[in-house]
Amino acid sequence: MAKKKQKKADKAAKKDGKKSQRGAIAGAKKAEQTVTTSAKKAQETSTASAKKARQTVTASAKKARQTATASAKRTQQTATSTRTAAQLPGKTRTAPGRQATTAAAQRRRTATAAPKTRAELYEVAKRRDLPGRSRMGRDELAKALGEK
Repeated sequence: MAKKKQKKADKAAKKDGKKSQRGAIAGAKKAEQTVTTSAKKAQETSTASAKKARQTVTASAKKARQTATASAKRTQQTATSTRTAAQLPGKTRTAPGRQATTAAAQRRRTATAAPKTRAELYEVAKRRDLPGRSRMGRDELAKALGEK
C-alpha cells in the first residue's frame, strides 16, 4: 500500500511540476509580450515627441519670420510716411520758403556793409537805448535803426 501511495504522490508531483512548468512558460511569454509592448510604446512615444519637437521648431521659425517681415514692413511704412517739407500741403510749404527767400534777398540788396545778425543789431539798439528792442525781430531792429 505504501507503494500505491508513493506512486500516487509521484503522479501528483509530476502533474504539479507540469503545471508549474506551464505557468512558468506562460509567465515568460507574458513578460516577453510586456517587454515588446513597452518597447513599441517607448518607440511610439519618442517618435511622437520628435515629431512634436520638429513642429514646435518649425512653428517658432515661422513665427520669427512673420515677426521680422512685419517689422520690416512697419519700418518701411514709417520711412515713407515721414513728412518732410516737400510732402506738406502747398500753402504750408511755400510760406516759410517765401519768407526766407525774401529776407535773404533783402539782406543781399543792402548797399555796402555785410548784413548784420539780430544779435549785432540788438547791441547797436542797446547802445542807442531803443525802446522795445527785446521784442523786435532782426528786420524790425534794422528798420528802427535805419539800416534798411
